[in-house]
Amino acid sequence: MEAALHSAIATLLAALALPKVGLSAVFVVALLSATLLPMGSEPAVFALVKADADMFWPAILVATLGNTLGGGISWAMGYGAERGYERLRHHAPQNPRLLQWLKQLGPKGCLLSWLPLVGDPLCAVAGWLRLPLLPCLAYMAVGKFLRYLLMTSALLWLFPGEFVP
Repeated sequence: MEAALHSAIATLLAALALPKVGLSAVFVVALLSATLLPMGSEPAVFALVKADADMFWPAILVATLGNTLGGGISWAMGYGAERGYERLRHHAPQNPRLLQWLKQLGPKGCLLSWLPLVGDPLCAVAGWLRLPLLPCLAYMAVGKFLRYLLMTSALLWLFPGEFVP
């Protein structure tokens, strides 16, 4: 039994190994981490770039795309939740100061979607407030791109040695 479990785990890890599936794994991890799931995508991006330095820009761009699409999913969840709330309550909710601030800021507030802990819920709140999707996605993409660029560059600078998977 233990040997079968060890074999199954080894097979799963081999299937998900970054050098084999590379950009698709980065895309999926980045997409899922941008929803309200508690996970980060930076380790996957960093591991791929350390395994193959030529993948720096493709990894940054694919992670940005996946993370931005995940932010769009969070936006849609917020939009759907607000519509459902409206149907149940039959009146507009009272907006606390933070919601008012984001409403005043508009889609530009999605530039902050790169922030840890508050960035992903911010995308959902933008949907709740019915901020326009395309401008929100554009601001999300800029913020997320800069985060991946800066974090991956910083990690490469901090850990410059060769990576052995």
